[in-house]
Amino acid sequence: MAFALFGLAAGSVHAAKDMAAGSVSGLPVPRFVSLKSDHVNVRGGPTKDHDVSWVYTRAGLPVEVTAEFENWRRVRDSEGAEGWVYHSLLTGKRTAVVVLKSRDDLVPLHDSADTASTVVARLQMGVVAQVKRCNGLWCRVIGGGFDGWIDQQRLWGVYPGEKID
Repeated sequence: MAFALFGLAAGSVHAAKDMAAGSVSGLPVPRFVSLKSDHVNVRGGPTKDHDVSWVYTRAGLPVEVTAEFENWRRVRDSEGAEGWVYHSLLTGKRTAVVVLKSRDDLVPLHDSADTASTVVARLQMGVVAQVKRCNGLWCRVIGGGFDGWIDQQRLWGVYPGEKID
């Protein structure tokens, strides 16, 4: 095939300068992006000739670009499902989804990047938030009725140790 897959262990720390550039976009691969639409077809291969494997129905959901081929991006979601999406259905807007060890847990959202700060909300597993910034340990996220700081390890959609301004 005319494309290369570049893998990254989910738990590794890296900087953008350490990642390979995509052969088409010149952007880092892998990288996190989000879905632009609430109807995104995911195909088994990088052409419209490939069958639709499933459809995402949630705009803003974070996905990880793992490969590029012409105008197509291979993406992986927080559950590990992979497929091909047409590039115009993706946006560079950073979002993340709350991940937990147990569905019954709630993640505290603080008013500052400090465990001693006031808890302003508690988020459930699967909550999607816009990522405003990350300092490598904490991320400021906003969403429907909440705005605060969360332990970066509790998010899928940002790399461990990643800094976002």
